[in-house]
Formats: sequence, C-alpha cells, structure tokens
Amino acid sequence: QVQLVESGGGLVQAGGSLRLSCAASGRIFSFDTMGWYRQAPGKQRELVAIITSGGSANYADSVKDRFTISRDNAKNTVYLQMNSLKPEDTAVYYCNALVVLGYRNYWGQGTQVTVSS
Repeated sequence: QVQLVESGGGLVQAGGSLRLSCAASGRIFSFDTMGWYRQAPGKQRELVAIITSGGSANYADSVKDRFTISRDNAKNTVYLQMNSLKPEDTAVYYCNALVVLGYRNYWGQGTQVTVSS
C-alpha cells in the first residue's frame, strides 16, 4: 500500500507564492512519473505539471513560466513551486504517482489552494 501526503496549501493573495510538497510512504516503488493535478469547483480535474524519474517535466499552458515541478527520488517526494499566483489557480491540488508496469496509479487526498484577488 502506498500513501501520498500533500502539504503546503493555503490562502495567498494574487501575485504571491506557495510551495506544495507530496511525500510517498508505505510500500514504495520507483515511480515512473509524479505530478500535480487540480480541480476547481464545478470543473474537471486537470493536469498541472508532471515529471519523470529522469527529471523531464511538462506543464499545462496556464501555469508555464509560473510553476516549477521538481522531485527528490531518494525521498520519493515531489514539489510544486507556484509563483505569481492568480485567482484562477484556486483549486484543490492533488498529488499523483504512477508506476507504468502493472499500471499502479496513486493519488493524494488533496490540498486546498486559495488565491484572493
């Protein structure tokens, strides 16, 4: 069993910054990808950023040049540095970890990010 625990969410003013962390515990695998998704009220969950075990990252167009994803493979932890936050970034942010072999897909419980205007 694998658990993903997010931290770092909160309330911030527009233009501010937050850093999210997600630590994996339990029966740890070498995750092929780790990433962040978000879901705003009334909207579908969407990909924010994803990073491979080798460090290659991809971002949603809406967050490029503002957010940075990174991971520490030794600690099985993924981070999301969010700068220049906008009210439209308000959402519950979910951590995801994927093992391609056998398609083992894990989710965190989510952390709320609220950006006030």
